[in-house]
Amino acid sequence: MARPKTKQPVSISNGSSEKRSAPPATATSPRQSKRVKTSLSTTSTPKKSPYFEAESSSSEPESEIENEASGYEDEDQSIVSAMSSLPESEEEVEESEHTSEDDKLRKRKRGRPSAASIATVNPVKGKELWRPGVKADLAPGEQVFIKLPKARQPGKTPYMDDTIHPNTMLFLADLKENNDREWLKVHDADYRQSKQDFDSFVECLTEKIIEKDETIPELPPKDLTFRIYRDIRFSPDPTPYKTHFSAAWSRTGRKGPYAHYYVQIQPGGSFVGAGIWHPEAEPLGLLRRAADRKAHKLKTVLMDPLIRKECLGGVGNDEKKVVKAFCSSNADNALKNKPKGYGADNPNIELLRLRNYTMGRKLKDEEVVGTKGITRITELIGILSPFVAHLNSVVMPDEEQDSSDEDEDEAEEEEEVEQSNE
Repeated sequence: MARPKTKQPVSISNGSSEKRSAPPATATSPRQSKRVKTSLSTTSTPKKSPYFEAESSSSEPESEIENEASGYEDEDQSIVSAMSSLPESEEEVEESEHTSEDDKLRKRKRGRPSAASIATVNPVKGKELWRPGVKADLAPGEQVFIKLPKARQPGKTPYMDDTIHPNTMLFLADLKENNDREWLKVHDADYRQSKQDFDSFVECLTEKIIEKDETIPELPPKDLTFRIYRDIRFSPDPTPYKTHFSAAWSRTGRKGPYAHYYVQIQPGGSFVGAGIWHPEAEPLGLLRRAADRKAHKLKTVLMDPLIRKECLGGVGNDEKKVVKAFCSSNADNALKNKPKGYGADNPNIELLRLRNYTMGRKLKDEEVVGTKGITRITELIGILSPFVAHLNSVVMPDEEQDSSDEDEDEAEEEEEVEQSNE
């Protein structure tokens, strides 16, 4: 409902428009509330709150406020450049002297941090600020900006698919000195770059291996390379990562019952090998049976001049010395006594005691890194191919080869029977 209008007395000035005059001061009606009485009688200014912050007299343009730093540094900028880009003027220093501690903290949170609020990263090994549990001893309002390491620059040596780059070897050397999860998480860029370098090398090497051994299929690197993570469930060594890159080739990739070619890249520990490592009971039994009945086939392979030169330490053309050198390279987990079912006076007892049938050649870093690395590795794999072919003929023989082996076994058994009858 509209309130009725009341007429107020007006005064008219000469030659001017009509203006409403101020109402005369009247006594407060007794019906007015106490709140109105208090507001009319009180004329003093209310006391300023200690938490009230007055606006600055010098207003900043809107564009400057928008362009002001938010208090966080970009990861690509260094701490030194961040400190140099934060000057303090004399007015700011003078103003900070007259403000309270609460005002300083609020202004520091709104604006960009001062140079004193940026702490330097502790370079001591094991005490880096990115490690969990490391304290930075920061005062209220201070912040720490950690620059994440980038992948190494290639320098004068470009990355190529068919070579191992020197940066890959440097990363593996660093991983050996800092073998923990926190370090690898921070240096993830280096790891991914090195892994990609090795995978591309494996892909090119696969083509070269197929030329030496036609039984090797063309598979992607993910089916050939091994993971960098170690299985530490039953190991006394708690380090979580391997300090090398490795890959294996067989008729079924890195897994399966067939003999493998093996390549390992590691600073000071690279090598190329071939054979069967830790076979199960059934294939191990077949290998021992072949060593007992057809040892001459394995010895013929071992007597090859290139194998003796590259994989058996350059031993001379002596069958006993060659067999001894081969058994010595596999003596880590060999049996000390005769295996079950064979006599201790067996002429091939040294071969029968073996649990691994492998051989290989260590490589220097200079033989691996660079354009000549893939040529050298391919050459060694070609030398080892007859050894792999012999092992596969024993463990997983082809159908035609299996029938011929059975005929030879029957002939040998007949000869043994005739000799025993005589």
